[in-house]
Amino acid sequence: MENLSAFAYLAAAICFIMALRGLSSPETARRGNMLGIIGMVIAVLTTLAMPNVLSYELILAGIVIGGGIGTVIARKIEMTALPQLVAAFHSLVGAAAVFVAGAAFYAPEAYNIGESGNIAVASLLEMGLGTAIGAITFSGSLVAFGKLQGIFRSAPVTFAGQHKLNALLGLLMAVLLVWFCMDQNPSTFWMIVILATVLGFLLIIPIGGADMPVVVSMLNSYSGWAACGIGFTLANTALIVTGALVGASGAILSYIMCKGMNRSIINVILGGFGGEDSSAGGAGGQVEDRPVKSGSAADAAFIMKNASSVIIVPGYGMAVAQAQHALREMADLLKEEGVKVRYAIHPVAGRMPGHMNVLLAEASVPYDEVLELEEINRDFAQTEVVFVIGANDVTNPAAKTDKASPIYGMPILDVEKAQQVLFVKRGMAAGYAGVQNELFFRDNTMMLFGDAKHMCEGIVKAME
Repeated sequence: MENLSAFAYLAAAICFIMALRGLSSPETARRGNMLGIIGMVIAVLTTLAMPNVLSYELILAGIVIGGGIGTVIARKIEMTALPQLVAAFHSLVGAAAVFVAGAAFYAPEAYNIGESGNIAVASLLEMGLGTAIGAITFSGSLVAFGKLQGIFRSAPVTFAGQHKLNALLGLLMAVLLVWFCMDQNPSTFWMIVILATVLGFLLIIPIGGADMPVVVSMLNSYSGWAACGIGFTLANTALIVTGALVGASGAILSYIMCKGMNRSIINVILGGFGGEDSSAGGAGGQVEDRPVKSGSAADAAFIMKNASSVIIVPGYGMAVAQAQHALREMADLLKEEGVKVRYAIHPVAGRMPGHMNVLLAEASVPYDEVLELEEINRDFAQTEVVFVIGANDVTNPAAKTDKASPIYGMPILDVEKAQQVLFVKRGMAAGYAGVQNELFFRDNTMMLFGDAKHMCEGIVKAME
């Protein structure tokens, strides 16, 4: 039975690896999801078939309750709320790691890692690390959820001596882990849980809204490493492999996103270390009283129909309005008029990696028309019209010029270089990073005020 379960776990691990490979491209993402589901089914069934399972009734109750809650959430959740949903799920993974570690610590005989008060040191270290990372993931993900949901303000929250306090807590955490391995005291275990929970909170609050997509990716990595640590405690191959895959892939994605935003991943991991100056300035959420040019759907339709090339820049505003289908219909009409249409995607457009890609794929936008920043940025200067639909911070020229801005240094889409910019927005409010967009006031920008979906539908009617 042991050899059979090892083979089944290996098969599940291969499915997970192939799932990650499939998710690397929109064309193969559906297949990747299916492979991931197959791998998880194999892993769960293999675990249920193990002879040391004591209560199928309790497991079934957990599956029914958890599955029921998950089904309700999946059916009701809007695409715009996916980032905060992901953050909330990460918090649950962190909490699960803490609970499993607690169960193993209080009942080590059930996990074959020793007896109470006489647990193997290696198991204690794995347990302690899994607990610490899990608790940090739990509280940090709750803060990220609160910022994305609007419960907390998205601006960085900083105070004097913040990083020194974080460093002191980190050092104390290391001391507690060593002491836990030596004395195996329950009080030490719970001190680690409390300290890690506080540290997770303090690490995320100084990170502003502009960097929140990186935080979500980083917390995904943390949740993976927490699961991996507990996998060693349980001697569960599937959990070790799965956790390592999630942890490594999340870390790589976080690094790629930090590089794309000109951010230091070390700073993000350490809670925005050294970022006080860059987060203190900027225009904030105030609306500037400066004149702008505004137009209508009919104006936009006329301008785009008479252009030879149009680049569409989707952002969170498109997601909020669920405008992707109307946008694709508008693009199809433009292509019928002989206009070259492409989509430009910033690495952190929306509020989580791939947010815009998923929405455009849902509207059946051809993959070859969707281009990343580095592929299309040089083309803006030769483009007649850029149609920006709710993408605020990622098009803001202040990222290049305003050293006091929280987005300074972040690579942006160079839409201001186009001959004409059409900017769809409900009003003049600042973006998620709390910075007013200088693009609104440029001579080549026409603001199209209104709901993104209604504006696209109005443009479609004007074209027809």
